[in-house]
Amino acid sequence: MPSRRTLLALGLASTAMLTACATAPSPSYTERPPIVFMHGNGDSAALWLTTIWRFESNGWPRDRLFALDQPYPLARDDDAVAQPGRSSTTDSAVFLKAEVDKVLKATGAGKVVLIGNSRGGNTIRNYVQNGGGAAVVSHVVLGGNPAHGIWAVKGFRENNEFSGLSGFMQQLNAPKGPNGEEVTPGVKWLTLRSDNNDKYAQPDGVWIGVPGQPTNIGFDGPALKGATNVVLPRVDHRETSFSPAAFAATWQFLTGEAPRSTAVAPEASVVLDGRAVGAENLSLNGGQVTVYAIDPATGARRGDAVHSKSIGADGRWGPFNARGDTAYEFVLSAPGYGITHIYRSPFPRSSRVVNLRPERLAPADGSAQVVVVFTRPRGYFDAERDTMRFDGQSPPPGVPPRGSGVSSSRLRLAAAQPQRAVTGEFNAERITGLTWPAAQQHVTVLELTY
Repeated sequence: MPSRRTLLALGLASTAMLTACATAPSPSYTERPPIVFMHGNGDSAALWLTTIWRFESNGWPRDRLFALDQPYPLARDDDAVAQPGRSSTTDSAVFLKAEVDKVLKATGAGKVVLIGNSRGGNTIRNYVQNGGGAAVVSHVVLGGNPAHGIWAVKGFRENNEFSGLSGFMQQLNAPKGPNGEEVTPGVKWLTLRSDNNDKYAQPDGVWIGVPGQPTNIGFDGPALKGATNVVLPRVDHRETSFSPAAFAATWQFLTGEAPRSTAVAPEASVVLDGRAVGAENLSLNGGQVTVYAIDPATGARRGDAVHSKSIGADGRWGPFNARGDTAYEFVLSAPGYGITHIYRSPFPRSSRVVNLRPERLAPADGSAQVVVVFTRPRGYFDAERDTMRFDGQSPPPGVPPRGSGVSSSRLRLAAAQPQRAVTGEFNAERITGLTWPAAQQHVTVLELTY
């Protein structure tokens, strides 16, 4: 295995390659196999939005990029015990196999590339090793995968999928070659990890609720013997998959050359679509999505709705012909959820994975007149690393002074007040929306794209 210094150098090199080989040709169409993206614990296909845009911007065909929505995406507390609304490791692998089979049939390809974040990496490894995937998978990229568990503590949730002592994890990591390789042979493997900023690869148990308890997992927990292991400095758990640096390293691994750019190239015509789903990634059948163009500086609506659709069994709320220079408010109403107002930055490219999830009012919101959520689905807030402000507060409420462990901030305003603008800022991205009355079951969400 390479030393930590070598791995860090590889990570730095992958970042440096962003501007290299700007004129190098992209692979031909036949060299671009279908890519299937597998999300992590509790997540959805929507998190791959910017990654897919970057692949498209570098010439990978849109019709060969497939992001999945796994039903019941949360892992069970005990992998062997059925739990309502959650899935087992077997459930996940069976789901992935069925989706890969569909992709192979639809494209006529002989093999696919699998890219997974966090728990999605467990699913990919299980499918490749135990579900027949080795015969139809050429490359695997694992970002922030807890390859040796998030903890390995005797007597502490040992049967959980994320325990390094679980039977599931032990069989995945059993040696598979003369040098103790932990990856299935015949497939090319890449792992991407943080140097020390991944909340789920920490020697201390602070992020699993037991501060001061050694986890027996190091910063290098996501690395695998037999894989190409790359370190991306200072990225957080989600950025191991969704950051520009992660894309650059992935493109290099798949093609043998640096991408032309990690920027998202705008399109002249933008068509948006996605699914309206709950936390279980099931359709909000019977719900309604209404879209308004807004003034990005004030959050105020610019006229009547530009799109509206009732949600059916497939959950799809589009297609919607959008403008790439316009910010939008997505209003999602669904039985049992109330009304969620989601404010987003302009979309420079088309996408079919603009998933919309409602935000529930929590018991702690009971006395609030207004509730506003500022969220970053593709990364975490890091007060030591990032420039951010939420309704004038920096760091945003609930964001700790150290560590990348929080991806959303919740603002509760107790005093009754007129409707007003509220702004969330994160590095170069700024989103402004309007407050809405919590007493009428309204919640405002400022959702970052980058």
